[in-house]
Amino acid sequence: MVKKAENIIVGISIGDLNGIGSEIILKTFEDIRMLELCTPVIFANVKIISFVKKHLESTLALHGIDRLDQIVIGKINVINVWQEGVEINFGANDEKAGKYAIKSFVAATKALKEGLIDVLVTAPINKYNIQSEGFKFPGHTDYLDQELEGNALMMMVQDNLRVGLMTDHIPINEVSSNLTEELIIKKIDTIKQSLIQDFSINKPKIAVLGLNPHCGDGGVIGNEDDTILKPTLKKIFEKGTLVFGPYAADGFFGSQQYDKYDAIIATYHDQGLIPFKTLSFGNGVNYTAGLNKIRTSPDHGTAYDIAGKGKADYNSFKEAVYLALDIFNSRNQYAEISEKPLKTKEK
Repeated sequence: MVKKAENIIVGISIGDLNGIGSEIILKTFEDIRMLELCTPVIFANVKIISFVKKHLESTLALHGIDRLDQIVIGKINVINVWQEGVEINFGANDEKAGKYAIKSFVAATKALKEGLIDVLVTAPINKYNIQSEGFKFPGHTDYLDQELEGNALMMMVQDNLRVGLMTDHIPINEVSSNLTEELIIKKIDTIKQSLIQDFSINKPKIAVLGLNPHCGDGGVIGNEDDTILKPTLKKIFEKGTLVFGPYAADGFFGSQQYDKYDAIIATYHDQGLIPFKTLSFGNGVNYTAGLNKIRTSPDHGTAYDIAGKGKADYNSFKEAVYLALDIFNSRNQYAEISEKPLKTKEK
């Protein structure tokens, strides 16, 4: 059954309490029309959000709840993940902020797994202060990959520009050893399926960037492009996937070749994110493709330098909400079409 727009429950993890997460969340829902598109549930504590609201002189009305069966459609719900008071020190990097960021995120992920919320949008965390005995993950994506079914792939999205990552949060000196035929096939399969079911692109065209400068120049600057990428992409193409490359990364974006493809896969983090963030003008979204549930986030960090000053740009977070809703609807349509039997002509 297709949900009405306002009945789509958007779970929101609060992120680092000392960063700009609370501010961009509140600013996003100051436009009351957002409540016609979804019902937000902020995983935090209503006293904390009220404190930030007062600090920012926001007039938003909040609805505090202790259980998810108390959600009121059309209200900005805040579920009390914890009861104790927490001191906020805007701009400070401390372990307490990381502890509560993870409490919020873990609770929201559990609700997502159990189907109590429809999509998850995560506010920025600090990857350093979240580390603990109970949480040893580089970030959101790795935890979601463990908790949710599928193969997580980090994809940056802004309108028709989609950049996926073959490898993400690993040191640069480990990229080459991680580029195996198995990984390449898995990541391309994941992004292809996401383009079909999440973005309604029936026959997607995918470009892959080379690892080395000029794709190795025939082995002069490394041989991974010739020995690993090219033969693997050829094998995938011959099985019917429209995958092309590897392309030299430096000229690919400068010549606007990216306009010809439904998605681009970069071999490592900065190769993809630097051009993406340059082209997306602060409106990009980080989407975790390949999972059985939907999670998006803004494409920026905690921004400690402007936290609490009312200066944070909320556009990326708002776009993250929009994208989560679009993908939710696309997946529903895909599921509906997939379940319908093909009509045959009567003899």
